Amino acid sequence: MSTSNIYELGLEQSSANYQTLSPLSFLERAASVYPDYPASVHGHLCWSWQQVDQRCRQFASALTQAGIELGDTVSVMAPNLPEVFELHFSVPMTGAVLNTINTRLEAETVAFILEHAESKVFIVDKEMTEVAKRALKMIKHRPLVIAIDDPLYPHGECISETTFEMFLAGGDCDYHYQLPEDEWQAISLNYTSGTTGNPKGVVYHHRGAHLNAVSNVLSWNMDSHPVYLWTLPMFHCNGWCFPWTVAATAGVSVSLRHVRAEPIFDAIKTHKVTHFCGAPIVLNMINSADAELKSGINHTIKVMTAGAAPPASVIEGMEAMGIAVTHVYGLTETYGPCVVCDWQHHWDHLSQQEKARMKARQGVRAPCKGGSWLPTRSLLSQWRKMAARWAKYLCAVTS
Repeated sequence: MSTSNIYELGLEQSSANYQTLSPLSFLERAASVYPDYPASVHGHLCWSWQQVDQRCRQFASALTQAGIELGDTVSVMAPNLPEVFELHFSVPMTGAVLNTINTRLEAETVAFILEHAESKVFIVDKEMTEVAKRALKMIKHRPLVIAIDDPLYPHGECISETTFEMFLAGGDCDYHYQLPEDEWQAISLNYTSGTTGNPKGVVYHHRGAHLNAVSNVLSWNMDSHPVYLWTLPMFHCNGWCFPWTVAATAGVSVSLRHVRAEPIFDAIKTHKVTHFCGAPIVLNMINSADAELKSGINHTIKVMTAGAAPPASVIEGMEAMGIAVTHVYGLTETYGPCVVCDWQHHWDHLSQQEKARMKARQGVRAPCKGGSWLPTRSLLSQWRKMAARWAKYLCAVTS
């Protein structure tokens, strides 16, 4: 027996010394440690962490009763609502994969995604009904269709007689789930538009989602119980993994249907929002808002922005309002942010203009990342064929 094996004797992986990394553990902890703390807010509606946990279990139970199994895809097309936040936990509880669809897409692209993802369930908000209806007419298979009937949105019509709340009511709030045996198991499927052709599928796994949620906390120096406003779409890289970050910190998820200046400032003041994310265009919109909207904010706020580098003038304007800017950059393939402009103490003496210029830089690698991205099955097949063609070509060139 080698020396290394002597020290490893009796230290094999077991349930006593190893647990799968999964963001589902964040929800379980938040619900058990902070059951009465607010977790999800939508207008005047509010759910505690215990209630969110029960709703997620109940919806997962209903999905299981509907035949959803390990590896099945559940698609949702909806703005940033409590239901979408909950789906980030309830769907993976069943072993299924969550597919959040861009609400700005045309029907043809939505149809492609539903077919390519082999969606078994399609959950649609009233505002997206017309596009979703057209998409469903273009696909061969018919998924189970569920409507989100937002009580705070009086417009539109439900795509199905079965609403989210009706479907949830058929489940068991004591539904027992387990963390995946393999942390490499898929948790979500996102689509990113390429320069040509159809959208490209990217699969996230439980381990990566867990690590990126933690990376968000470290990158932003987040305290416990932050109040997070959904100005960033949850269909975009699963909201940069922030649904799971909010659970990890036992924070508050504040829903926002439309990203407009008035509801943003209203939510900030009403709920004392501490964190939100958005592209530079969102920052510019906030910066350009009427002075009356900006008045009355007396607490610290942090914003994380990504995409094109924000102009230094926009950063200066945000910080003049007391909103600290953190600049990051990432891709769908990297679970969202993968580099962050970490502040250096020797920049403290700089002028406000110079500080803003430094913050406009994309920065250095994030504290921890989720690892490589995984293509969907059809992409793997395409890439294998491409690799085979290249191999034949190289053989011909070198022979």
